[in-house]
Amino acid sequence: MLALWSLAALLLVAARWIDPPTTALHIERRMQAWIHGKPYHERSTFVPLSQISPDFQHAVIAAEDTRFYQHHGFDWQELEIAAREDMEGERTRGASTLTQQLVKNLFFGTGGSFVRKAGEFTLVPVAELVLGKQRILEIYLNVVEWGPGVYGAEPACRAWYRTGARNASREEAARLAAILPAPLKRRPERMNNYSSVILKRMDQMGW
Repeated sequence: MLALWSLAALLLVAARWIDPPTTALHIERRMQAWIHGKPYHERSTFVPLSQISPDFQHAVIAAEDTRFYQHHGFDWQELEIAAREDMEGERTRGASTLTQQLVKNLFFGTGGSFVRKAGEFTLVPVAELVLGKQRILEIYLNVVEWGPGVYGAEPACRAWYRTGARNASREEAARLAAILPAPLKRRPERMNNYSSVILKRMDQMGW
């Protein structure tokens, strides 16, 4: 187990300069398609953060991790709120930060085991330390799932709006960010209410 953790930590260090060629989530989706005998076409293109519109970046942060630039990998305030909602049976939100989601996507896929949680908990500080916020955001935006076989901001914009990530409008960015919690089930054109919430958050955050 220690050897696997060390390998993952080394891969995070390498990711400071080298774009990850694949992720555990990508591999998991390919295996699922193969097991079920379903066709699978992967669209994945890594682009620099400078080629992803600021509106797109801000929409994802507003949707997934509003305190991204304030925390150090874990948002303890959100975790406290989520724990209280769990106890009251009224859970309405997730509490995972972008850094946690990135580590999960890179190394663990969609599994929810204790081992995964423990690995994630120990690797998140490493990611924050060696990558920094901008590189974390850049990698996250390039590997996250935005539909069946669609990974990253550039393929997402081209698949849903036939435009590049650098040209995504504020409205398009909000709608794409709105499907992130369930990208295999949601569609941007149906995200009227949640995209409006995201746009309002962006305004409140000065974006």
